[in-house]
Amino acid sequence: MKHKIQSRGLRSEMSPRALDKWNPAIQAAVENTSATITVYGVIGEDWYGEGVTLQRIDAALRAIGERDVTVYINSPGGDMFEGIAIYNRLREHTHKVTTKVLGMAASAASVIYLAGSEREVASSAFLMIHNCWTYLAGNRHYLRDVADDMQEFDAAMADLYAETSGQSAEDMAELMDDETYIRGKRAVELGLATGLLSAAEIAERDTEEASQANALKAMDVALAKAGMTRSERRELFANFKSGTPRAAGGSAQNAAPTDKQNAVAPDLTASLSAANNLLNSLKG
Repeated sequence: MKHKIQSRGLRSEMSPRALDKWNPAIQAAVENTSATITVYGVIGEDWYGEGVTLQRIDAALRAIGERDVTVYINSPGGDMFEGIAIYNRLREHTHKVTTKVLGMAASAASVIYLAGSEREVASSAFLMIHNCWTYLAGNRHYLRDVADDMQEFDAAMADLYAETSGQSAEDMAELMDDETYIRGKRAVELGLATGLLSAAEIAERDTEEASQANALKAMDVALAKAGMTRSERRELFANFKSGTPRAAGGSAQNAAPTDKQNAVAPDLTASLSAANNLLNSLKG
């Protein structure tokens, strides 16, 4: 089933709680096939405007061609609209799609996970399902209209979870209302997973990249709680990446380009220190 929902400028956000719980160091122990796609990180635009996008998944599927594909997932979620688009693209693949949750498939990532005809979750991993999150500014009429749009979006997600699992849409909606974390065994019991993933397929890589991702996610949550909008935060991080940190709202033209999903500039430690100073000034 395909869901396409348009809204007046609505953009979904990650749950701060999910982002805080996500461990980016968890990855597949072995990725040794050319028919593997990794969904590691933010769905849609990440801190640098990169992340896991429909464009990236579409390119990977074209390269894989007419073969079975395995999708490894460890993600805190992100843009649910992008997640739905990726779900639909995976469902259109003419060969078997297997999805495997290594650490977390939260929010939009849980939608992508549903695209697999075989869906495995590690016993120590979690799905997280919840209602759409967003940050908005506007008058009462605009906010009421957006709330109505979000209600329809949430209903569509409940339908999708229900259709996949065999549970009722009402039960799924109740779990979404509670922002529910579902462990591997429970996911199998609910019908969201078709089986458990072997622990041998999972590794925790204590890399510099993972450490920097942890620092970035912590800063992103803190800046969001301080009232900075998503676009302002993305521009700020892009400025840090270019090595020219400045207040959000300035130009980000000098941000260094990269085609690496989780690429981080070598001097990011100093940039994060500058961001921390900015955060302290916001709190003050």
